[in-house]
Amino acid sequence: MNAVYRNTAPPSLPWLNEGFFDFWLTRLNPLWTLRRPLARLVARTAASSDAVTLELQPNRHFGGLQAGQHITLGVEVDGRLLSRSYSPTSLANGHLAVTVKMIPGGKVSQHLGLNAAVGEVFPLGQAFGDMTLPDSVDQRLLLLAAGSGITPMRALLRQLDIAGMPVAVDLVYWARRREELCFVEELQALAARHPSFNLRLALTRDPHAPADRVQDWSFGDIGALSSARVLACGPAGFVAAVQARLQGQVASIQSEAFSLPVLAGLETGNVQVELRSSGRTLTLPRGVPLLEALEAEGVRPASACRMGICNTCVCGKLAGATRSTLTGVHATEPSVPLKLCVNSASTDLILEL
Repeated sequence: MNAVYRNTAPPSLPWLNEGFFDFWLTRLNPLWTLRRPLARLVARTAASSDAVTLELQPNRHFGGLQAGQHITLGVEVDGRLLSRSYSPTSLANGHLAVTVKMIPGGKVSQHLGLNAAVGEVFPLGQAFGDMTLPDSVDQRLLLLAAGSGITPMRALLRQLDIAGMPVAVDLVYWARRREELCFVEELQALAARHPSFNLRLALTRDPHAPADRVQDWSFGDIGALSSARVLACGPAGFVAAVQARLQGQVASIQSEAFSLPVLAGLETGNVQVELRSSGRTLTLPRGVPLLEALEAEGVRPASACRMGICNTCVCGKLAGATRSTLTGVHATEPSVPLKLCVNSASTDLILEL
């Protein structure tokens, strides 16, 4: 589905202090700014036993999104602005539905799920991500979701629903228990409307008939698997299992993981990391994502998705070798952009921080 919002920011006004303008304008209306995208919480409903759905009203500076993309929300918790990425669904009224899984001890998810008041306003990032479909779909689809990986699939299915479900679509949705499933009634209604859409709910800890995990799942009843385009979203282990299970058996696999994989051959020991702009030199552990290691030392670079998609945490690397926490591949090239959230230090480094 094409973006439905338009960015109508006013022309540049170099003589005007934007912060001053925003300060007074938001006193008139909390969503009025010169250029900054913001979103206001207008409703919160339970989505499952451990998840809530927030309805957000974006202001006119939000540029819209395609189904399956992510946005970044800035959330103030204990006086500190934190950023997290979510995959929303566009609603007919122009609002965004964001489903948040409440993680024990998670500052942002607990705040959004339990404490955020209707009317609270959040800084809103523009949409990003490639888990999308074209306007015209002509290839059968196999959607695989685990846990909160269902959120981009919901948006994609709404796009397909509006288009009349033009191709055969199968969704297999894994969770541990039924009470942890989100959007079940909506998905079942979609299956009732469209015979070409098949829904399978896989409960791995069902006390009566526990479902197989993806690595042991039988796809024999899917049909024409070799021509299917697979889209998968879930924890890193789930995504890796999808790749291992279906690689070479389907036409293509596109995936996103909302957690980092655990790599074999973890590098140990410490390195010296020079922060060129701030003039500091830190001793950081090898094998730990640089963003996490820097935060442990009180350095807080801008960040959002923490999974290598949004590029918010990119900084320049002037010297040294790093290792991707996604693939294990080492990079030694100097003077290149570096995603701090998905790279660890292998040698001493110089960073533009």
